[in-house]
Amino acid sequence: MLIRPSTMDDLAAVDALLAHTYPKLLKADYPPSVLVTALPIISRARPELLVCGTYYVAEDNGAILGAGGWTRDAKDRNLGHIRHVVSDDRALRRGVGHALMEHSFAIARTAGITRMECWATRTAVPFYKAVGFETIGPIDVTLAGGIVFPSIKMMRDL
Repeated sequence: MLIRPSTMDDLAAVDALLAHTYPKLLKADYPPSVLVTALPIISRARPELLVCGTYYVAEDNGAILGAGGWTRDAKDRNLGHIRHVVSDDRALRRGVGHALMEHSFAIARTAGITRMECWATRTAVPFYKAVGFETIGPIDVTLAGGIVFPSIKMMRDL
């Protein structure tokens, strides 16, 4: 498996991965009334992330199996934020997400980041705990159009 920085050339593949995977993985933890409004927003690749230099894709034989990364906080230069992580549901438990997180942590440490924050979906909390995050508590994430998506704020020291 190769972890590399994403580019705009990855837009269609990351879009397809999010659109395919998020509805399947999130349906056990969110009611349809939340998913019907949130999925069209969160299941789209974010072009600004794809070109930020700290967002990555995990490839195996040319197929993108996962994506995710981090960005530096605008005010606290020691704080990083985990961003839009996804692993193909057909590749779960193959180390894709773990590899993306370990790569992100290593690059973030090199950049002087000492703490990471993530706003996890309810579904992803066990994964983030497994890579060292601690639960801070529930947080409502406001998406485009004022749509509220219930999430869990988590933190981790690097």
